[in-house]
Amino acid sequence: MEGALVSCDGPVRRLSAEEAALYQGPGFVWLHLQGRDEQDLAFIKTQPDIPDVAAGALAATETRPRCDRIEDGAILNLRGPGDCDPADSDRLVSIRLWVTATKVVSLSRRPITALPEVVRKMEAGKIRDSGDLVAAFAWAISTQLDPEVSALGDRLDDVESDLAPNHLFRLRRDITEIRSAAISFRRFVAPDRDALRELAGQDFDWLADEDKLHIIEAADRFARMAEELEAVRERAALLHEQITDLRAEQTDQRALYISVVAFIFLPLTFVTGLLGMNVEGIPYAHSHWSFWGVVIFCALVGISVLLWFRWRNWLRR
Repeated sequence: MEGALVSCDGPVRRLSAEEAALYQGPGFVWLHLQGRDEQDLAFIKTQPDIPDVAAGALAATETRPRCDRIEDGAILNLRGPGDCDPADSDRLVSIRLWVTATKVVSLSRRPITALPEVVRKMEAGKIRDSGDLVAAFAWAISTQLDPEVSALGDRLDDVESDLAPNHLFRLRRDITEIRSAAISFRRFVAPDRDALRELAGQDFDWLADEDKLHIIEAADRFARMAEELEAVRERAALLHEQITDLRAEQTDQRALYISVVAFIFLPLTFVTGLLGMNVEGIPYAHSHWSFWGVVIFCALVGISVLLWFRWRNWLRR
């Protein structure tokens, strides 16, 4: 959506960006712009009711969650699920808001999944002022992100239950992906929590007590997600170490088997090499039982060496 919604005593009305900039009627105006268009960024900087600091925060290329007060308005940046660029390391999309009692200007450079839900609530008449709009964004972003964070923990549970020597390479790749996602999420989840708590602590006239309760609840949800992401990261690190130990143990076991086989054939190689010399005087060289006698002798030597290894418990896992 690019344009504006006006909420007052009657039904919600849609306006263009230019009409929203000139609107002086009752209620409050919500103007949302897609920041990928340079014309939209220039439009923000030309609005007299948006301070230069707020305009710069809205148009910034790189942002992190924050909440700053400027007189009776607030700059609020949040991060939530959205249409992320696969080449971008950030897994969450930013939504930037300049909030006053009569007007809210929001901007997102990429589509954020919370936006359609907030639009539906406003068109249904559930959002009547700026505080309701901010609380709706906080609620929508936190509730949509919560299942994605929980899914990381569920994937890690599956890895733990599937931990087996023949799956180590696949599991190691899965753990790396889970750990990378947890780190990327936590990079913005914790600042989202801090930004909402900072906003709830302000005494804005447009922020009602009920709105503060919703914002605090969303902040608590972000706090729980941050704790869960930290637990996922630590569990992933422990599983990675466990897989490394299993791979080392697997390599040692295979090396032991190779050593056992080499040790069995070492005396046999000596015997066959000794009897295979092309010199005169080898005992029983012309006897009809000599070949089978050597075979039986070599078998007894190999079995004896194998039994000795078992007696020493060198073949146990």
